[in-house]
Amino acid sequence: MSSSSQSRLVSANGPNFAVPIADDGYAWWYIDASSDCGQFGLTLIIMLGCVFSPWYRRARKQGAADPLNHAAYNLALYAPDKRWWTMTERDRSAVAREAHRLAIGPSEARWESGTLHIEIKEITAPWRRPVSGQIRLTPPPLRTQAWQIDAQGTHRWTPIAPRAKIEVVFEQPRLNWQGHAYFDGNEGDAPLEQDFRSWEWTRGHDGEDSVIFYDVQWRHGGSRALALRIPTEGAMQALDTPPLQRLRSTPWGIARHAHCDQHQTANVLRTLEDGPFYARSLMKTCINSEPLQVWHESVSLKRFQSRWVQALLPVRLPRVTSR
Repeated sequence: MSSSSQSRLVSANGPNFAVPIADDGYAWWYIDASSDCGQFGLTLIIMLGCVFSPWYRRARKQGAADPLNHAAYNLALYAPDKRWWTMTERDRSAVAREAHRLAIGPSEARWESGTLHIEIKEITAPWRRPVSGQIRLTPPPLRTQAWQIDAQGTHRWTPIAPRAKIEVVFEQPRLNWQGHAYFDGNEGDAPLEQDFRSWEWTRGHDGEDSVIFYDVQWRHGGSRALALRIPTEGAMQALDTPPLQRLRSTPWGIARHAHCDQHQTANVLRTLEDGPFYARSLMKTCINSEPLQVWHESVSLKRFQSRWVQALLPVRLPRVTSR
């Protein structure tokens, strides 16, 4: 299994939003969640150093770039027949952070008494419609073990709370639901495209345990695969990795694979996000003879660097500055 260390993104006392970040680097905190009824979902990424920002990529070409000058709350809300997407990049003047508080523009996250309180006030892209509401995430004791996902330890991933309770109350759009969530974090000291060609990441809940697969392809050859079973409380366990099945690619041509028991079949239930270099999907698979619904993401960093993709990105990722 890959080497691990103490995470800088979180301690037993809560997330550390004041973590030092290297020039050209990044830190993000990620949440995905499904409602108890199975009809609603969300993903939220709180990003310092927006890794897929055309503005940050352009700034790095001019010299060492400040990650806090490229920050955003990226929220996607999912309903049975609708979805909403927000990601407005803001500069350093819009960032206020302490160990247990991070505000970027009008949106804010606060860790108080074992619960992460998130206030969202954003605008959808590209249609410019308001999105406002509250998210409350209450996890079990936080996990502070970070895993190295590249060869040098430049990029690190922490499964902070693979299973947590979540409450979602939005005024715009009008949504109100409860469910279960997943909470993790990533940090790195260099751009993703410098060290990775692609990755696929999968997580699901198997009873009270969480099952996570992280498969990365390095830019200059080689790869790393993590396979973990994480109980709500207790020690993580390494999994015997089931073989990968190739599933249908997205309309943009992004490859998708699923770990699945031999002699069983995985399939795509719903494509939540379909972009020119990134896809997020819900899938059905089978692990250790148990059927499992999983969240899955697939990223092509090679595609991300292409000129035509860079030209398209500002449509979904507008930037607001104080200057």
